[in-house]
Amino acid sequence: WCTIMIDMDLDALDRTILNQLQRDGRLSNAELASRIGLSPSATLRRIRALERRGVIDGYVALVDPTAIGRSTTVFVEITLDNQSEAKLDRFEAAIAGCPEVVACHLMAGDADYLVQVTCADVGDFERVHRDWLSTLPGVARIRSSFALRTVCHRTAIDL
Repeated sequence: WCTIMIDMDLDALDRTILNQLQRDGRLSNAELASRIGLSPSATLRRIRALERRGVIDGYVALVDPTAIGRSTTVFVEITLDNQSEAKLDRFEAAIAGCPEVVACHLMAGDADYLVQVTCADVGDFERVHRDWLSTLPGVARIRSSFALRTVCHRTAIDL
């Protein structure tokens, strides 16, 4: 049903624009217009409309963690001692302050949260665990899994 929702909200030109920008967010408007067969002004109007609707959430530069000394990725399952709204809010505010956390998801299942951490090595993760994760409010259990190798990592959503 997700494909149906996309089809209802986005036409073929919108999807083409989004696919192009996901591949290269630094495309000039003129280059993008040339690639999709629209005038630059029409292309810019569509991009602005996608931004206003929140379909385009922002623009970023993707940094290779290994290039900045964070070659270790750890997925951390965190279970809280209870799931009161206040406890969830306190935990979420605190985890957002940890600079090594690149993603945090509220989960259904055994753990309450799945947190992705990037760090230099096992010793660096020990520091993150000691100084951040184990001090977060309401934490009852922490379970960590180290990624051996990234097999697939996408930043683009297939449209």
